[in-house]
Amino acid sequence: MATIAETAAVQGRRPDLLSGTPRAHTIDRWIYVFTAASFIAIVLAGFIPSSIGKIAAMQAGQRPPFPLVMHVHAVLMGSFLLLLLAQTVLVATGRQALHMRLGIASMLLAPAMVVAGFLLAGTNYHAVWGAAQTQPQLQPVVGILEDILLLQLRIGILFPTLLFIGLTARRGEPGLHKRMMILATAVAIPAGIDRIPWLPSTMPASPLTTELYTLLAVSPLLLWDLVRNRYLHRAWWIWLAFVVPVAVATNLLWDTPWWHATARGIMGV
Repeated sequence: MATIAETAAVQGRRPDLLSGTPRAHTIDRWIYVFTAASFIAIVLAGFIPSSIGKIAAMQAGQRPPFPLVMHVHAVLMGSFLLLLLAQTVLVATGRQALHMRLGIASMLLAPAMVVAGFLLAGTNYHAVWGAAQTQPQLQPVVGILEDILLLQLRIGILFPTLLFIGLTARRGEPGLHKRMMILATAVAIPAGIDRIPWLPSTMPASPLTTELYTLLAVSPLLLWDLVRNRYLHRAWWIWLAFVVPVAVATNLLWDTPWWHATARGIMGV
């Protein structure tokens, strides 16, 4: 991957004002490593407490065992996050050849993650729907899962779309490639964010905090781009062009009768 200054020169933009300073080059190399590592920290902060609680409930006989597809999805998602971290470290340490060879794995992991994610959403929904037919107290949970389906659908659509843009730019536009790989992953991070128990949240009443925390997760990279180059890289405009309309639609549809009816139609119940 080229430096930000090199990318700016290729695109005909003026060089950044910090070009040539050791500190700037160091941050250039490691800001992507930091962001990838922060994504892993977010996922662990959300899923570890959630998993411990579910395991305890399972051992107490309060919930059924985890379905196989949940384990598969967890392994795939964890593998992808570790791959992203490894790729950023390889670039930061100058091992681009290995980075390019390892990148083939992301082309295999990404579609498998999307398929497993959709299967998991359907499996969880049908399990709760079936239980709610004999346990009326679970009906509100069905409604919550229908709203969460909005977030799952957007991840299943935006993640592979943005990842495809990033992968197709890996040779001709390294600046777009490296940013889009991070930003594509960011759209899947809400799955961990919404499970962090100590974060103030508007969920399940509204996904507003989900949108804000996702933006906060990528803000160090965004701010560095602005400080380093004095302009917003094209990758951010592409990301916003996809994410903002979908976020607006998600918030407008959230907990509406039309969406609940549509979700049940999608799930075939």
